[in-house]
Amino acid sequence: MFRSLPNVQGLLLVNVGVTEDLIRRNAEHNECVIFSLEELSLHQQEIERLEHIDKWCRDLKILYLQNNLIAKIENVSKLKKLEYLNLALNNIERIENLEGCEWLTKLDLTVNFIGELSSIKTLTHNIHLRELFLVGNPCADFDGYREFVVVTLQQLKWLDGKEIERSERIQALQNYAAVEQQIREQEKAYCLRRAKEKEEAQRKLEEENESEDKKKSSPGFDGDCYTDIHADCPSAMENKDHLQVPETQEQQHSTKKSDEIEDDLAFWNKPSLFTPESRLETLRHMEKQRKAQDKLSEKKKRVKPPRTLITEDGKVLNVNEAKLDFSLKDDEKHNQIILDLAVYRYMDTSLIEVDVQPTYVRVMVKGKPFQLALSAEVQPDSSSAKRSQTTGHLLICMPKVGEMITGQQTPMSVKTASESSKEQTKPRRKQVERLEVDPSKHSCPDVSTIVQERKHKPKRMESQPQVEPSEAEPDFDDNPEVPPLI
Repeated sequence: MFRSLPNVQGLLLVNVGVTEDLIRRNAEHNECVIFSLEELSLHQQEIERLEHIDKWCRDLKILYLQNNLIAKIENVSKLKKLEYLNLALNNIERIENLEGCEWLTKLDLTVNFIGELSSIKTLTHNIHLRELFLVGNPCADFDGYREFVVVTLQQLKWLDGKEIERSERIQALQNYAAVEQQIREQEKAYCLRRAKEKEEAQRKLEEENESEDKKKSSPGFDGDCYTDIHADCPSAMENKDHLQVPETQEQQHSTKKSDEIEDDLAFWNKPSLFTPESRLETLRHMEKQRKAQDKLSEKKKRVKPPRTLITEDGKVLNVNEAKLDFSLKDDEKHNQIILDLAVYRYMDTSLIEVDVQPTYVRVMVKGKPFQLALSAEVQPDSSSAKRSQTTGHLLICMPKVGEMITGQQTPMSVKTASESSKEQTKPRRKQVERLEVDPSKHSCPDVSTIVQERKHKPKRMESQPQVEPSEAEPDFDDNPEVPPLI
């Protein structure tokens, strides 16, 4: 038969035994508390040895250990409350160490390597055992297998999914002596065959180790070290050799890759018996391939340079690496800038970091920066950040420092009457040089008569504007700061 790929979830490293971290990761349904666990699933974890479970999980009732590499049943005798034990698809060769599981009701040993059928006699102490699965084991192919199990385990109700009838048990009892002798002879033949298989597997393993050692000791095995045969050549030859090095390395790399592909195909097409050793060999080969693939991907992986947020000359860049929608609003009524950032609705708030600076705002969303330069200086200490409970959006309010300076004059129609009167009185008190409102006079003051004008000129605060508003314009407001039309 040819090799078949074992049913594994991914290419994982082999776990030698059961660890506390492994149990906790599979105890999420019990809030990761292991001492009170009643059900535990450790299937497809590449476990090779059972340990610690009987000490850490004494209250277990159901234990799933199928599709691992367990070679021996051990360290489960203290699980007094255990009712169902699944050890299907493992490397178990005999039944043992289950006498302490007093309440064991169902035992699944499907597709293992149990050849010692007489080892089921240890299950006679499990008086509550009702179901047993041994299909897919070498012992299930023995002549008289079912009769031997039915007679040996009187408490059984189901064997390999088939109910045991009373008549079947009575008939098996009548032929038990002959069946037992027949089973012993088949067991002996199987044990001799297994001993030869183990010797052959050990010899093959030693040969593979020797070949690996020879490859490692040979020059250029790692693809990086090569012998320099032109060390004493002239400089012209050295330059020529240097130009040929990349091509030689590339050729050797492609040759090595093709050799690995051929070795892989040869491994999977090579006929092999279905034994515990072949299962382990298959897994080791898969591990080797995975490690080689990881090593190759690490070489190809390029380190991404950190994104520049602020240039060397201090310029703040606008960055949206998270690719989030946003809106920036200048709220002149409350003298603040409002940033509405469309953060992912169901993302945890602990993954968001907000940093408000006087000239820019930065938000880190799952490690990705969002940065925006502001049009006015803000107060970081007075800023606030809130998140909507319905949309998940992040709302950042940043009060401005003082008033925002613009290059355009504010139109008069926007101002109220009180603001206009205040603006009129302030320049009248502080301004020294004023513009005339009489169109008949010059727009520039006369230097020769400036002293006389000061003597005879009445006070501005007491005088009335010379230009009276017309009756057609009752809302006319005279502003002395506006120069007259000439």
